[in-house]
Amino acid sequence: MEGPSGSVVDVKIGELADLACVSAKTVRYYESIGLLAEPARTASGYRDYDSDAVQRLRFVRDAQATGLSLAEIASVLELKDTGSTSCSHTAALLERHMTELDEQILRLQQAREDLATLAGRAAALDPSSCTDPNRCQVITSVSS
Repeated sequence: MEGPSGSVVDVKIGELADLACVSAKTVRYYESIGLLAEPARTASGYRDYDSDAVQRLRFVRDAQATGLSLAEIASVLELKDTGSTSCSHTAALLERHMTELDEQILRLQQAREDLATLAGRAAALDPSSCTDPNRCQVITSVSS
């Protein structure tokens, strides 16, 4: 929860999840794979997170929103945990994702062109001439 000065004070797992806009299950998963350190426990066994956990969890959430995988996020956090700068590493990861996205866009554009060709063929065909019992005359190789 936020203290009087607006800073985050120790919170339980549900509060942490709410502050980072993720589920408690996600918090436990991130702990299990090492993205989030296992917190201190209260006398009754409840997880007790500090403000660093809130900030780290928000970073993981935001990094995922950019398209980085959990493994890639872990590699950034490992650098941070050792006191190294991570900007050039993160920039390289983002560049690689942009290149992959550009390639995917090209593949999708080609797939759309292929579908448009098939749709045009479908519009021009006479359904009564479809006599093959094993296939539809619309679905043929686009290059045919």
